[in-house]
Amino acid sequence: MQQIINFLIRNKNNILFLLLLTFSLFLTIQSHSYQKSKFISSANFLSGGIYSWTSNINSYFNLEQYNLRLLEENERLRTRLATYEDSLAIEPFTDTSAIGASYIFRASEVINNNYAKVDNYLTLKTGARDGIKRDMGVITSKGIVGIVENVSPNYSTVISILNSNSRINAQLKKSNHFGTLVWNGEDPNVVQLIDVPSIAPLTEGDTIITGGRSLIFPKGIPIGYVRNFALDQSESYYQIDIQLFNDMTNIGYVYIIENTQQEEIRNLQNLSRDE
Repeated sequence: MQQIINFLIRNKNNILFLLLLTFSLFLTIQSHSYQKSKFISSANFLSGGIYSWTSNINSYFNLEQYNLRLLEENERLRTRLATYEDSLAIEPFTDTSAIGASYIFRASEVINNNYAKVDNYLTLKTGARDGIKRDMGVITSKGIVGIVENVSPNYSTVISILNSNSRINAQLKKSNHFGTLVWNGEDPNVVQLIDVPSIAPLTEGDTIITGGRSLIFPKGIPIGYVRNFALDQSESYYQIDIQLFNDMTNIGYVYIIENTQQEEIRNLQNLSRDE
C-alpha cells in the first residue's frame, strides 16, 4: 500500500495533467456537436472492429457445427430433388408431395480413410441405429466414394472405390454407353473404366457418371472425367483412365444413399431367376 502512495506522490503532476486533459476533452465533446459526432463515430468503429474480430474467432471454432448444419440441409435438398426427379419420370405435372422419394440421403462423418493399400476401406460414424444398412451407396457433393459393406450399431465400414474388389456401373454422360468402374491399385485419384465398346464416342475430358443400372446409386452421380484412353488387345473395348472429381485422400463428410425400393426390386428379380 505504501508503494502505491509513493507512486502517486512521485507522479502527482502527470496524474493531475491527465485528469485535467480528460476533463477538458469531455467538456469539448459535450459542448460541440461536431467533436461529439466524431467521437461517437470513432467509438463505433472501434467496437465494430472488436465485434468483428470476436465473431471471426467464434466462427472458426464453430466451423464443425456449421458444416454439420450444411450437411443436414443438403440431406433434405437431395432427398427432395430425388423426389422431384421421380415425379417427372412418372408424370410431368404430378404433385411431388404425394410421391415417396426413391432415394434418401443421410450425412455422416468419416473417422478413418485408407487409400494407400490395394484394398481400401473407410469407417463412418453412423450405423444401424441411424438406419444404415449393407449395400448403401456413399458419395460426397463431388462424386462417389464407395459402398457400405459392414454395419454395427454406431459405425459402418465402406468398401472404397479404391479397392480391387470394387465394381460399379458407370456411363458416359454424353451417351448411353456403359462400362464398369474398377481400380488398378496405383494412383488414388485415378480409376479405370472398362468394357466400354469401341463404337462409343469418346474424347479426353468427357464426364463419367453413375449409370443407374444398379440398386445402389441413382443415375447421374458424378464420378470424374476421361484422362486418357486406348483400345484393348481385341480392339473391341476401351480401357479408360478416369480422373476422379473427389480427392480420395481427403474425405471428411459424406452422404449415404438409401434406395427405398431396393428390397422390392431385388425380391422381384430373385423371383424371375427362380422361375
